[in-house]
Amino acid sequence: MPQYAILIYEKELPGGVADIPPEVMEANLRVGEQIEAMGARVVHEQGLQPVARTKTIHKGGLVTDGPFLETKEVIAGFFVVETEDFDTAVAIGKLLPIMDGAVEVRPLFEP
Repeated sequence: MPQYAILIYEKELPGGVADIPPEVMEANLRVGEQIEAMGARVVHEQGLQPVARTKTIHKGGLVTDGPFLETKEVIAGFFVVETEDFDTAVAIGKLLPIMDGAVEVRPLFEP
């Protein structure tokens, strides 16, 4: 079954996860059950640490602090779902509560 990466972009909060409003956190916790009800499966999910802990490696091996792009939104987390088609993956992405950012859905190469 095809797999899709769902990338969550949000503005970085000063207190990290502790600053996420409770209603947003609760909505996030309910998404797993909703995904299963759609006949899809979460293959992997992961939150990311703050961008202050990020290093970017450039062509030629130069290593710099922070993310490659200068933007207020960062990738806050991601997960991979396995589902029958792209439309269902987009529907899964729509389940996620968005505070100020966006959710990107991208098909993965099949092994």
